[in-house]
Amino acid sequence: METVKVGIVGCGMITARRHAPEYTDNPHAQIVGFYDFDQQRAGELAAGYGGKVYASPEELFADPEIDAVSICSPNYTHADYSIQALRAGKHVLCEKPLAPTEAQAEEMFKAAEENHVYLMEAFAYQHSPYIAAVRKEIENGTIGDVRYMESAYITSDYDPKNIRMRRDTLGGCTYDLGVYNTSLILRILGDEPAKVRAIASFSEEKIDTLTSAIFEYADGKKAAFSCGMALATDLDRHIDRFEIQGTKGSIKGTGFEFNGDGELSYTITFFDGREEMKTISVPQNYRLEVEQMGRCVEGKETPAVTRGFSLANAR
Repeated sequence: METVKVGIVGCGMITARRHAPEYTDNPHAQIVGFYDFDQQRAGELAAGYGGKVYASPEELFADPEIDAVSICSPNYTHADYSIQALRAGKHVLCEKPLAPTEAQAEEMFKAAEENHVYLMEAFAYQHSPYIAAVRKEIENGTIGDVRYMESAYITSDYDPKNIRMRRDTLGGCTYDLGVYNTSLILRILGDEPAKVRAIASFSEEKIDTLTSAIFEYADGKKAAFSCGMALATDLDRHIDRFEIQGTKGSIKGTGFEFNGDGELSYTITFFDGREEMKTISVPQNYRLEVEQMGRCVEGKETPAVTRGFSLANAR
């Protein structure tokens, strides 16, 4: 297996905690360098993980040594930076959400297609064997026909200066958290809703801080989710939940968190009184993600989070 050489754009929490460590731990990946508007922050990561500091994103995209780029910058820059990188002939792993609209996401995938490179939305948890196991239960009819699914992702709120709390940086709980709920429902049910209804609470900065939505499907099933930044400020608290109800029983995430690793469990409860708990050993999701992207760059696979999936989630 060849070594994939990576450039990282954006040096905030997601890079420091996840992308940089996972690329470094992967023997088939090498970080070439970093760009961030805060050059000191980029320099600190370069000192810790190796690589150079680029003066601009354009300089990073133009570097012929780089095979692939991780876009970990604020949401509002995802489309622009990704398109620039794709047009420079780089494969791109772009943090969720790709873009605020389906049209903009489609433009990104068009750039990838025209330049014969891959674009994959960085939903690390979508690579988890836990999610694959739950999806398999549904495909196998373990709980019969699905009639209802719900999911929740609620976290602490943040200091008003945080990019998640600002409208000009595409903040708000739906873009930051709700995309996990919509993508989980889409993955498990394998279908798009015919109708969506939603209600939200907004901050003074006009970003949603608590949102609830109902999905109605053509075959009569329904789904619902809640997302929000509503718990104790800056304490890194979170609520991760899902439950699926079918005609024979239900599946509930009893030891579950988005992007969680280790021993995660779910409980199947049958309407005849039987109950079964299943536990899945889950590697670090971000490691699975970067490894899969590496195989795509080598031409051995195609992105597990597909174009069709990302466009459906954007819709």
